[in-house]
Amino acid sequence: MRAEILAPAGGEQAAYAALYAGADAIYLGMDRFSARANAENFAMQNFSEVVHTAHLLGAKVYVALNTLVKDSELEDFFVSAREVWNAGADAILLQDLFLGRELHRRYPGVVLHLSTQAGCCNAMGAKLAKEFGFSRVVIARETPMSEIGRITPVIETEVFVQGALCASFSGQCYLSSFIGNNSGNRGRCKQPCRKKYRIDRKGFEEYAFALSPADLSLGGRMQELLAAGVTSLKIEGRMRRPEYVAAAVKYYRAILDGENAGEAFTRLVRAYNRGDYCEGLAFGQKKNFLSRAVQGHIGEMIGSISFRHVTPFCAAKYSAERGDAFKILRGGREVGGAVFAGKGEGGFFLSSGEQLKIGDEVRLTTSVSSNAEAMRPVKTRPIRLKLRFLTGEKPFAACEGVECEGETPLEAATTRPLFAEEIAACFQRTDGLPFEVSCEVETDGIFLPKSALNAFRRQFFSRLSDTLDPKRTPLPMITDEIHITPERGTMSAVIGEKSADADIFIYKPSDYANISRPKHRGEVYLYLPPLFTSADEEKLSDKFALFDGIYTDGYYGIALAKKYRLPLFAGTGFNLTNAYAVAGVREYAKYFALSKELDLRGQNALAARGAFVLSGGDIKVMDICFCPFGADCASCDRKKLYRLTDEEGRVFPLRRYRLSDMVCRFELYNCAALFPFETAASKLFDNSALPLRTDLLTKGHAERSLL
Repeated sequence: MRAEILAPAGGEQAAYAALYAGADAIYLGMDRFSARANAENFAMQNFSEVVHTAHLLGAKVYVALNTLVKDSELEDFFVSAREVWNAGADAILLQDLFLGRELHRRYPGVVLHLSTQAGCCNAMGAKLAKEFGFSRVVIARETPMSEIGRITPVIETEVFVQGALCASFSGQCYLSSFIGNNSGNRGRCKQPCRKKYRIDRKGFEEYAFALSPADLSLGGRMQELLAAGVTSLKIEGRMRRPEYVAAAVKYYRAILDGENAGEAFTRLVRAYNRGDYCEGLAFGQKKNFLSRAVQGHIGEMIGSISFRHVTPFCAAKYSAERGDAFKILRGGREVGGAVFAGKGEGGFFLSSGEQLKIGDEVRLTTSVSSNAEAMRPVKTRPIRLKLRFLTGEKPFAACEGVECEGETPLEAATTRPLFAEEIAACFQRTDGLPFEVSCEVETDGIFLPKSALNAFRRQFFSRLSDTLDPKRTPLPMITDEIHITPERGTMSAVIGEKSADADIFIYKPSDYANISRPKHRGEVYLYLPPLFTSADEEKLSDKFALFDGIYTDGYYGIALAKKYRLPLFAGTGFNLTNAYAVAGVREYAKYFALSKELDLRGQNALAARGAFVLSGGDIKVMDICFCPFGADCASCDRKKLYRLTDEEGRVFPLRRYRLSDMVCRFELYNCAALFPFETAASKLFDNSALPLRTDLLTKGHAERSLL
C-alpha cells in the first residue's frame, strides 16, 4: 500500500495549499475541541467547501477533535463529531480513548484515529485502540523504530516526519497549564518550553533554550519508515504559513515519487526551520536534538557579512530580491534581522536595525521566489470527457461513468456552426473545480448559443462533482446519558522512591536496573512511565510479581496489567476528565487518578469508588524522553535531581531516572509544590522531587494550591 502524505491545515489557505501541492490527506480543527485552538481553524461552511475540493482531488480530510472533554461539554462534543462526519470528514482524531469507544458504540461507521496526545508507544496500546474501535493510531513522537515495527502489523500507523517537536511526551505536558492556566491538553499551550532556562550543572549555567527541540525532518529516513509499514507520513504545522505547508508536501512528494528532492528541500528550509533540523527520537537521540542557541525560524545559511562603502553586504550565490528577509547570527546566537536593500556584484546589500559586524552569519528566512514556487499548484484531477453534439440529438457528455444529456435536440447551423475546438474550450473551463480536462468531441456543424452551451457545461460538472463526492447519509442524533455516583474516598497513596505513611505506596525508582519491593505496611505498586517499550517490559517482566500491582501513566497499562494478571492503578497521565472516561477506566483499574487539570468541582463530580486526586506534594508537569545535556554520558555528573531556573528566577525540579535504554529520561516538576487540600476522592501525594523540594521550600519558595 502506498504511504500517505498527510499535511496540516490551520486554515483555508493552508488547506488548499496542501491539496494543490499534492497531499493525499489533510488534517484540521474546528472552532471547538481542537488541540490547536490558536490556529485559524474552520467553521462548518468553509469546512464543507474544503472537504468537497479534497474529495474531488482524491484526497481525504481528517478532523481533530482531540482536546480533553469535560462533562459539561459532552453533548457539544457528540454534536460536533456528528456534524463533521455528516459533512464528509474521512476520520475523526481523538485523544480520549474511552470517549472514542463511546463514539464508536453510537456510530460504528465513523472512522476514528487515536491522536498522538493519547501517547500510543507500543503494540499493547495499539491493540487496545483497535479493540475500542479505532482504525489508526498517531504514534507518540518518542517511540523508537523498533516499537513502530511492532505496531504496524496491529493497526494503521501515522508517524510525524516533519515539523515541531514537543519537549514533553505527548499528552503529558502540563507546564503551560500550571504556570499560566493555558492547558496544552485543551488546545491552549503557550509553549513555555521555548523560553530560556539554566540548569545547575557545569556547562549549562547560562540561560539558553534548554528544553526546545530543533524541528524534525525525516526525509532521509523514508525507506526505513516505509519498510516498517508506516501508513501515513504526517507533517506538523497547523500554526504555520501556507507556504511552509506547500513546501513540505512537495518535498515529501518528490521523495516518494523518486524524484530529486534537493531543490524542494531548499524551499522547505527557507519556509521554516527551527534549529537546522534533527531526526527526533525514533532513530536515537543525536547531538543536534535541541536548538539551545536560536529560537524560531533559522532559515538557510547563505553567506556572511562584509562591508562595501560602509554598507552591509552579503556575498552569496543566492539572487536576493525585494521582500526577502534574513536572520543574522553571531557566534551561533541571533543578533537581529535584516532585509534586502539592493543588488551588488556577487551578492546583495542588507539593511538592518542592528549594528552588524564583519563575519556575522546571514541566514535566509523569507524568500519571495521560493515561496512563490512552493505555492505553485501542481495537483489537479485529470479527466477525459466524451462530448457528442450532433444534429437531431440532445447534447451529450460523459466522464468516469457519469453521463449527462441536454433537454432539447440540436439543430443544424444555418450560418456559422459551433466548432469542436469551441466546445472543447468551453468544457476546459471548470468553474473552479480542480480538474484538468481533455476532450474527445464529436460534432457535425450544429447551432447552439454560447449561453446554452455554458449552461449544459455547468449542469454536467455539477453532476460529475456530486458523483465524485456524494452526500453522506446523515447520522441520527443519539442522546444517551451516563451518570457517576460520587463516593467519599478514605484512602491515601504516595508516589516516591522512599516509602511513606499511606495505604498505598507507589514505588518510583530512579534506576530500574535493580529493584526490589520496598518495605511498606500497605499495598505497593510499581510506577511505570508514559513511554514504555517492549525492551522495558522485557527488563521488568520478572519484577512485576514482587508488587501488588502497577501504576501507569499511559493507556498501555490496561493491556499490561491484564497480561500479567496484576491490579492496575491508572495514573494522572490517563487524563480522565469526563464520565465516559471514568466509567471506562473502572472496568480495568482497581484504582484511578482523575486529571490534575480538573478544578475541585469537576474532581468531586467524578469521585467514584476507587478515585484518587493529586492533592498534595509535587506536580509533574513534563515527561521528558531526551537528555537535555546532549546525551554526553562521558561527562555526566549523574545527579538524581537538578534545578531548572527560568528568567524570572522560578526553580523547577528536574528529576533524572533510567529504565532499559542507554539514554536517561527526565521529569520536570512545577516550581511550586501543591498545598494539601480536601477533596471527595481519596488523596494522592507525589514525593518524587521531595529531597530538592524540601531544600527549595527552606529558601522561601511558597507552596500554592492547584485550585
